[in-house]
Amino acid sequence: MANLCYNSILIVFLSLLISTQSATTQNKTTTVEHKPLQNFSKFKPSSFSPSPSSSSNSKFSHSFTLSLSKRTHASSTTKSTTTTSTLEPSLAASRKQDPKQKLTNKNPFPYKSSFKYTMALVVSLPIGTPPQLQDMVLDTGSQLSWIKCNKKLPPPKPKPNLSSSFDPSLSSSFSLLPCNHPLCKPRVPDFTLPTDCDQNLHCHYSYFYADGTLAEGNLVREKIPLSSSQSTPPLILGCTRESRDTEGILGMNLGRLSFASQTKVTKFSYCVPPHRIPAKGSPATGMFYLGDNPNSRGFQYVDLLTFGHAQSQRMPNLDRAAYTVGMVDVKIGGRRLNIPSSVFRPSPNGAGQTIIDSGSEYSYLVDAAYDKIKDEVLRLVGPGKWKKGYVYENTLDLCFTGDVMKIGRSIGDMVFVFDKGVEIVISSDRVLSDVGNGVGCLAIGRSDLLGIPSNIIGNFHQQNMWVEFDVVNRRVGFAKADCRTSV
Repeated sequence: MANLCYNSILIVFLSLLISTQSATTQNKTTTVEHKPLQNFSKFKPSSFSPSPSSSSNSKFSHSFTLSLSKRTHASSTTKSTTTTSTLEPSLAASRKQDPKQKLTNKNPFPYKSSFKYTMALVVSLPIGTPPQLQDMVLDTGSQLSWIKCNKKLPPPKPKPNLSSSFDPSLSSSFSLLPCNHPLCKPRVPDFTLPTDCDQNLHCHYSYFYADGTLAEGNLVREKIPLSSSQSTPPLILGCTRESRDTEGILGMNLGRLSFASQTKVTKFSYCVPPHRIPAKGSPATGMFYLGDNPNSRGFQYVDLLTFGHAQSQRMPNLDRAAYTVGMVDVKIGGRRLNIPSSVFRPSPNGAGQTIIDSGSEYSYLVDAAYDKIKDEVLRLVGPGKWKKGYVYENTLDLCFTGDVMKIGRSIGDMVFVFDKGVEIVISSDRVLSDVGNGVGCLAIGRSDLLGIPSNIIGNFHQQNMWVEFDVVNRRVGFAKADCRTSV
């Protein structure tokens, strides 16, 4: 879920701010609201400061209170007896900032786990001491990891098919970040909205995303015990009170607050199984590795594009923390479309970067690339089956009626071509997404429909392949696989 700034979102929220300030300042619990995960990409808007309100003054000990009301900033003279600490930069940033620093290829937390693939890659991770299992969306386009936090209500009555939220009062390793922590400053660049201080002197964060997602809560420290013999150090996480979704986010991009950066993971990989329509059975299961992957011998690697600090400062639309790769063209049915490679690379203002994003289901391309693909697909299928004017979920606008598999075969395989000749081959049976009711849509959307100026390769086009993010060597690897049986 790539993070990119947009002024239109700022304008909307400034107007909300004005209306909120004139309303009552009573404490209100803010919920996290998500749109369906198939459009789960997140894009960084301009900063917006929540309107002030009050909150309760309870202290955290064994009992747990999380106020998610909108808050005023604490005075700069606020003091706390809690020791503060600073975060180390991400591995990628460390490598650039200190040339003398030697990065080891040894992964500190080797780990292997399966995940559920529905419209997202959902991993179950143990959080806290003792561990509480939490479902989190594996997202290479996001930085901050966050979990749902709620005190369990006695007597607990488990709900079937729902993941239980995390109860901080049951964990001995849980702690809230105080207001004097370096992250709790309005101008910290790691958050889409400014962090601030609640009236309990705890650090409050807000994340607003262009897909309509608002995540709001307290920043906390918590351990993730990956096995009985190994655990991460306390990590900075978001603790969000309520949500209509059952999953949190496992942020895995190159930002310093991501899970990968905080744990100094040298590489990680996953294998996305073929997509299943939920009505036709239980979710498919894929595989996730932290550290070395025994299947990596056959991986083909494409280098990440790098941008110096001074350069990126002049590129307001660039997401520096994303896994940006050099894409050069697209092939359909063996025919190259001869799209200029510049279309897939950042322009002087940062627009046009190509991102590998596990948190987005579909892929999205800028107009110059999308229009050529659309013209070629229509030429191959013919206009008779085109459902002209139909837009699925406000993102996919090239849809057809009829036998989806047969239409896919008439299009043929699609190939995304990258630097060094590396290719992602999308077989004809995965060119279209079966959206139901006899309609199949090209699983590529127009970036403009989302209001984003970049190219995104989503997980739908990562099915049946290993994808490895080699953080230390700054590259992404791909290999064809049968992800239903890969281990």
